[in-house]
Amino acid sequence: MHSRRRALIRWSVREWSQGAIREQSLVLALAIAAMLGGPVAAQPRDILPEDVEHYVLALSWSPSFCETQSGNAERLQCGREADFHFVVHGLWPNTDDDSPSFCRSRARDPSRREVDGMLDIMPSPGLVRHQWRKHGRCSGLSARDYFALVRGAYERVAIPPGLTSLKKDIDVRPEVLRAAFRQANPGLRDDGIYVRCERRQLVEVRICLDPDLNFQSCPNVRRSRCRADLIDVPAPD
Repeated sequence: MHSRRRALIRWSVREWSQGAIREQSLVLALAIAAMLGGPVAAQPRDILPEDVEHYVLALSWSPSFCETQSGNAERLQCGREADFHFVVHGLWPNTDDDSPSFCRSRARDPSRREVDGMLDIMPSPGLVRHQWRKHGRCSGLSARDYFALVRGAYERVAIPPGLTSLKKDIDVRPEVLRAAFRQANPGLRDDGIYVRCERRQLVEVRICLDPDLNFQSCPNVRRSRCRADLIDVPAPD
């Protein structure tokens, strides 16, 4: 009887230890997923439109993007008949103290018609859907209203004529590019626009707008600016 009781006690201790290990493993897995930005990193709170302090409009220079693509993965944007210059990468809501992503939202996902309606300025259905999941849900708006705001932001910004009519590759200083945007957009502040580059090539221009789509300053803008002396701006093929 005593030996059976000792056996049961040993079994209980072993079972408890295995359970503790499983629990620790689960906690570790959740922590890793959160750091990697997986689904666990989703914002647990609902974002209301009035919570948004400003938006960041990210305009991607399509020729730079297309130089990195191969095959037909992005044929809508990079195909032989395509002639895109700046396209919308995203419109990202920011609160006073955070840049939320993957927020909880009661809003339905965009319909196919709503997705297709954005392809002239966001030429990838996958991009449209991803931007809704990651950023649109954090606007507090419906998919319809969010994408209407995206279009409004895109139309709010005038692209310097020299870029829309570019026929050959050019090298330009980032500050000259910012100055060209400021000249084309009265009211755009020097600290309200920044240029992103990779390997000395233009990637994006990002502009900060308030919820009414007026130009405003960007927090931490200097930290994110391109540091290259000259950047390559490839022309559309």
